[in-house]
Amino acid sequence: MDGNGRWARARGLPRTAGHSRGAEAVRRTVKAAAEAGVRYLTLFGFSSENWKRPASEIDDLMGLLRHYLKREIEELHKNGIRLNVIGDRERLGADIVKLISDAERRTAGNQRLNLTIALSYGSRDEIVAATRKAMQAALDGTLKPEQLNEQAFSGFLLTADMPDPDLLIRTSGEKRISNFLLWQCAYAEFVFLERQWPDFDADDFNGAIQEYLGRTRRYGGAG
Repeated sequence: MDGNGRWARARGLPRTAGHSRGAEAVRRTVKAAAEAGVRYLTLFGFSSENWKRPASEIDDLMGLLRHYLKREIEELHKNGIRLNVIGDRERLGADIVKLISDAERRTAGNQRLNLTIALSYGSRDEIVAATRKAMQAALDGTLKPEQLNEQAFSGFLLTADMPDPDLLIRTSGEKRISNFLLWQCAYAEFVFLERQWPDFDADDFNGAIQEYLGRTRRYGGAG
């Protein structure tokens, strides 16, 4: 979800305006995904590197997150959408952690769309943490070294109960993965769009889906 700040700057607006418009794009995208029959949607909301941003901007983002968790969850629940949050919750405010837990619990039984939001998330940190868990399992005697394969390792990741992504969409002209689901995206198809996130809409989402459907996925084979 790239381009909030640049969207605002191009219009002479504060960055907070871009983030607010970005939240509207989240609503549009979740709706488009549900209507398209997508079962799993993961949005990169706030990276572990984003903590380096100015404190005032972080405060604004956390305020927007609080607002979303308080005002949008009932709508998600009504539409059969399950919310899941991955990332380092220890860096988030205690009230935000409670709001997340309450939202996850409220929507746990929903099955139309599994919406995952990555907050305070970094994929390298996730992989290191998963490695520690695997090492501890070996020390505890519940995992033998020869039993550690790709499937077993995936079970230690934050996305253990999710399938690997089929498609990664990146907005705002950026053409890099930026520490997002590095392990999980090994065979994902990528679509890069020039459109900034606040302007992203259902047509963009559906267009990316159509581009994906036109590709041949060989997984290293001959096709």
